[in-house]
Amino acid sequence: QVQLVESGGGLVQAGGSLRLSCAASGRTFSRGAMGWFRQAPGKEREFVAVITRTTGNTDYADSVKGRFIISRDNGKNMVFLQMNSLKPEDTAVYYCAANGDYLSSAYHLQNGKVDHWGQGTQVTVSS
Repeated sequence: QVQLVESGGGLVQAGGSLRLSCAASGRTFSRGAMGWFRQAPGKEREFVAVITRTTGNTDYADSVKGRFIISRDNGKNMVFLQMNSLKPEDTAVYYCAANGDYLSSAYHLQNGKVDHWGQGTQVTVSS
């Protein structure tokens, strides 16, 4: 079993920055993909960003491109989300996600087929 624990959420003013962290433990894997989703009140959970563990290839939702940066530290089994130029519409619970070592792992994660979820961390952006 894989456990994912997020940290770094909080309250920030519009235009500010936050950095989320996700630590993976348990039966971790050397390949696969990790990423972030978010869910705002009354809305469905949506994809934010994904990164492959081996190549470091990334992809982002259009709504965060140019503002958010996903990165990873494979040695520490961690993934990060640097969020800049935050907007009130970025307010949501942010969830860490991880998929294992199989073909198209990142593609499946991006499309919501996620093997492991974190418990979420709240990000609130005030106007």
